[in-house]
Amino acid sequence: MTALLIGYARVSTDAQDLTAQHVGLLALGVDSGRIYVDHGLIGTNRERPGLREALAACREGDTLVVTKLDRLARSLPDARAIAEELTRRQVRLSLGGSVYDPHDPVGRLLFNVLAMVAEFEADLIRLRTREGMRVAKAKGKLRGKQPKLNPRQEAHLVDLYRRGEHSTAELADLFGVARSTVYRALERDRARGRTNGHPTAAVIESMSR
Repeated sequence: MTALLIGYARVSTDAQDLTAQHVGLLALGVDSGRIYVDHGLIGTNRERPGLREALAACREGDTLVVTKLDRLARSLPDARAIAEELTRRQVRLSLGGSVYDPHDPVGRLLFNVLAMVAEFEADLIRLRTREGMRVAKAKGKLRGKQPKLNPRQEAHLVDLYRRGEHSTAELADLFGVARSTVYRALERDRARGRTNGHPTAAVIESMSR
């Protein structure tokens, strides 16, 4: 049986483009029909459908090809686990055209260094993301989850409910929101009624309708 080249490419966000990796894999001899991809999945997540399919496609004597090690894994334990699995199955691993030799001490050292660098970069990305969120929150640009209904829509929803012409399920369909959003709007209306010292017409016990 002819040995095959199996390609794998990954980007972490939906906004990123796989074109450069795809072109790189083609240049390394991988057939376009044997390239498996993961779009919008981080390298520290081992549960990636594209990676799972790429590993499953590899047979004894085949070579799994990636343009860079950080496309395959973003943590040292994962990189080692994948490499050991491939070695056990007698599948070679090509990193940008250089075939990893698990029996070569220098090759193992280089592989571990590359994996540690990939893990370090992933940690830096997470750190920068958290810092950016803190700065944005401090500037008032990150206000958490926003309501699905604006005040005017919520007032209209409550008014329709008070008239007794619609159930909560019907209101959810009408406004295109989950029933829990309707419940919260009615609960806020009831809380405002308690605060103002007079009852509202929103009868919460009928929410189960």
